[in-house]
Amino acid sequence: MIRTEGLVHRYGDVVAVDGVSIAIPDGQCVVVAGANGSGKTTLVRHFNGLLEPDSGTVTVNGREVGTDLVAARTAVGMVFQEPRDQLVAATIGADVAFGPENLGLAREEIDRRVDAALSAVNLAGRADERVDELSGGERERVAIAGALAMEPDHLVLDEPFTGLDDPARRAVLNRLRTLKSDGTSVVVVTHDLRDVVDLADRVIAMADGRIVVDADPETAVESLPEYDVRVPERVGSSEPVQSERPERRDGDASARC
Repeated sequence: MIRTEGLVHRYGDVVAVDGVSIAIPDGQCVVVAGANGSGKTTLVRHFNGLLEPDSGTVTVNGREVGTDLVAARTAVGMVFQEPRDQLVAATIGADVAFGPENLGLAREEIDRRVDAALSAVNLAGRADERVDELSGGERERVAIAGALAMEPDHLVLDEPFTGLDDPARRAVLNRLRTLKSDGTSVVVVTHDLRDVVDLADRVIAMADGRIVVDADPETAVESLPEYDVRVPERVGSSEPVQSERPERRDGDASARC
């Protein structure tokens, strides 16, 4: 379980997360929604210690994150909105293998994880290709594969479908469904519910650093457009409600988890 209690985070005089208390059980898929600057990215970056609270606590699997960052970052895999923030190797295979290698796993286990992760994002057989020659959508898939290869207890993805074509999007969604059914909690940060509404068990919406909605998807979609979140006309539909699509992300510094 991921849990926050009274979490507060400031950037100078600006309160980005203001007293947030949530619990995300194992096996639950939660969408954290909101407009740019709402605090959603700042919130989830506390889940594995990329940011430290100014006050309040964050625990993962019953352990406070700040007491053991290695454990937190092993338990919580994170995929950033901008894949360049976390790609570290020259080739696809080497990048996806980076995390498992740092866990000290046997070579056979590393290779198994890399193969499975690349298959999950439609990149099977491309391990030797150079990362710097990939398109933005392909880099996004490599970043997702790198997180999948860690086989974390909890997976957090920040705007993961940006730049993905339809086959890649469907492949990632199918993998997320499998992870959820296997007991992995999945947290998707987005301002557009259309890709994930049918996967989500719960929607948490933020505005001005606070939680303004915490409900099942069918209930949540009724009020989300007023917070600049794009939703389908009905749960189970891909037709959008017309709303302005924000173009920029929350302004947080990035780090490799």
